Amino acid sequence: MHTVLSLLPAAAPTAGTVIPIWFEVTSLVVVLLILAVDLVLAYKRPHIPSTRESGLWVAFYVGLALVFAGMLWAIGDGDHAIEFIAGWATEYSLSIDNLFVFVIIMGKFAVPRKYQQEVLMVGILIALVLRGLFILAGAALVENFSFIFYIFGLFLLYTAVRQAFEQHDDMEQQENGIIRFLRKRIAITDSYDGAKLKTVVDGKKVFTPIIVVFIALGITDLVFAIDSIPAIFGITTNPFIVFTANVFALMGLRQLYFLLGDLIDKLEYLHYGIAFILAFIGVKLFFHALHENELPFINGGQHVEWAPDISTELSLVVIVASMAVATIASLVKIRIDRSRGGTPRK
Repeated sequence: MHTVLSLLPAAAPTAGTVIPIWFEVTSLVVVLLILAVDLVLAYKRPHIPSTRESGLWVAFYVGLALVFAGMLWAIGDGDHAIEFIAGWATEYSLSIDNLFVFVIIMGKFAVPRKYQQEVLMVGILIALVLRGLFILAGAALVENFSFIFYIFGLFLLYTAVRQAFEQHDDMEQQENGIIRFLRKRIAITDSYDGAKLKTVVDGKKVFTPIIVVFIALGITDLVFAIDSIPAIFGITTNPFIVFTANVFALMGLRQLYFLLGDLIDKLEYLHYGIAFILAFIGVKLFFHALHENELPFINGGQHVEWAPDISTELSLVVIVASMAVATIASLVKIRIDRSRGGTPRK
C-alpha cells in the first residue's frame, strides 16, 4: 500500500498541514476491507434487499464518510475535511448519475433482480479500478503540466452540455455494436444460470449473458471515470483525498440502487443539477488555470490576477444546493403528474 502511495505525486499541503502517512495507509486498508466484506456478502447472500435494509446500509456508508471527514479535521485541519466533503459530494452525485445507466443496463438485459446485487458489485469494483488508474494519471499530469487545468475545464464544460441535452441511452448503439461483435466470436446463451459467467449446454462450456452485462457496465464505468476525475481535481489536487472521495462515493452505491428503485429513473431534473455542477467546476478549473497560467499566448505567459478564486467552501455549497434543487424539483414534478392523473417520465 505504501508503494502505491509513493507513486503518487505529492500534493501541495493545505494550510501548511500534511496528512500523516499512517492515517492514509490505515484508512485505505479499512475502506478496502469494508468493500471486500460487502462483496462477499453480495455473493454469499444473493437476494433482493428490502427498503429498510438498503436504507440502513446507505445511512451507514454516508455516516462512515462523515466520520472520515471528522477524523481528517482532527488529524489535519478543516481545509482537508472540507475538500473531502466537497469531493465526495461531487463524486456521489456523479455516481448517482451512474445509477441511471445501471437501471437501463439491468432492464435491457433482463438481469434477474435476485442476482443484480452481485452484478452491481462487480460494476462498482470495475469503476474503482478504473478511477484509481485515472487518478494516478491525472495526479501526474496536474503535478507536471499546469496547463492541464485548461483542458480539464473545457472538457467538463463540454460534458455539462452533453449531460444536459443528451439521453443516457445514447450509448446503446455503441454497446450493441460491441455485443454483436462478441456474439459472432464467442458462444453466449440466451438464458442466465444464476450469476455464473459460464454454464454447460450440450456438454460444452459457454458464456451466459452475464458476460455481456459486465462488459456494458465496464464501458459505462470507463465513460464516467473519464468525466468524474477532472471534476474532483477541480476540488482538490491531493491524490489521497481524490481517491478516498471516490471510494466513499462508490461504497453503498449498490444499496442505493435498490433503495431508490424505479424512482431513480423518474428524477427528471437530476441530470440538470449534475450538468450545473460539472459546468461550475469547469469554470472554476478554468479560473484556476488562469491563476497558474504559463502559456505564452495567454497574458504573455504571466498569471492572470483578475480571475476570481472560487473557494472550496463555496464549491461545496453550490454542489449540495444544485443536487437539492434538482431532486426537489423532480419530486414536485412527480407529485404534480400524479395529481393530474398522468405518469412520471420513465
